[in-house]
Amino acid sequence: MTIDRQRRLEGLIALVLFALTIPAANWLIANAGTVCVPQGPCLVPVAPGLKAPSGVLMIGLALVLRDIVQRRLGTYVGLGAIAVGTIISGFLAPPAIVVASMTAFLLSELADFAVYTPLQRRNLVLAVAASGVMGLVVDSIVFLQLAFGSLDFLAGQIVGKAWMVLLALPLVHWLRRRDERLGLMPA
Repeated sequence: MTIDRQRRLEGLIALVLFALTIPAANWLIANAGTVCVPQGPCLVPVAPGLKAPSGVLMIGLALVLRDIVQRRLGTYVGLGAIAVGTIISGFLAPPAIVVASMTAFLLSELADFAVYTPLQRRNLVLAVAASGVMGLVVDSIVFLQLAFGSLDFLAGQIVGKAWMVLLALPLVHWLRRRDERLGLMPA
């Protein structure tokens, strides 16, 4: 397999996984957690004494996967993934939170994109970490305010999404090192 084919294949895998995080997040928030609030989200513990809507786990992962899509397939495909992800989010979100889901997804992914793009060629791990933090903060504030009119779960949202970004950083570091060894350049 040529390096270019490998880059595209890995990009397509990341794109599919990115797209799958959206229905997974919507399903989790409505169906899985240690407690489900009536007319609200299902919650999971993210730290001692701190709970968050269960969809946060997938959103943190989505931010990292979108960065990998951009690295492997290019800026325009990364922006296209954001647009398609926003539409998927609108179709799959429960009716009561469609606007919140779409708006939070779009704004958080664009914030991630804005931070990741200028940093990624200098320091990939820092770019993924910084863009992930920016995206997860934007997503948390926008989603909670629009969906529930409250920032009650803000700390839990941020911590839950940050866990997923942090857990992905060793993989991103390995990916960068492997890319250098193989001579695989970003798209």
